[in-house]
Amino acid sequence: YGETGDRPVDESAPPGEGFLPEVCVEWEAAAAPAREAGVRTVFARTGLVVARGGGAWGRLFPLFRAGLGGRMGDGRQYWSFVALHDEVAALRHLLDTDGLSGPFNLTAPHPVTNREITAAMARVLHRPAVFAVPAPVLRTVLGEMAGDVLGSARVLPARLLESGFRFAFPRIEGAVRAAL
Repeated sequence: YGETGDRPVDESAPPGEGFLPEVCVEWEAAAAPAREAGVRTVFARTGLVVARGGGAWGRLFPLFRAGLGGRMGDGRQYWSFVALHDEVAALRHLLDTDGLSGPFNLTAPHPVTNREITAAMARVLHRPAVFAVPAPVLRTVLGEMAGDVLGSARVLPARLLESGFRFAFPRIEGAVRAAL
């Protein structure tokens, strides 16, 4: 969805601009032949998966455990997350539920800001989180990828909830605890 600021978006929102939204559009378009052939096609639009190893959290957990965690930029950007347990359960739900097709956001129903994630990580790990990485430093270190860290996407799983899926870890603190 690209940069959405604090405006919530669900599966009905148009695609945004930038690398990730463009990849998503191309990926979903590549499935057109299957859809046209009558194959039930589901598009899982995954948020940041809260897991101990790999991905964004695989890098965040060691920093926070060492007491070096903190917010990124001003911390007001929304990070739409999903617990690994819920990611897998949602994928199974989409596979096992006949009649579901099209896009589904695999994100927890309560997206939070980077500032809120920082506070939750500090609480769960019993570590201080006093550091902040200023946006210019992130841009220097990460280059174009800094836009993904500093960008805000407040993504809601409207269709997933409507389909009857229930999250085990709908809030960030529970997702962090589950990952540990």
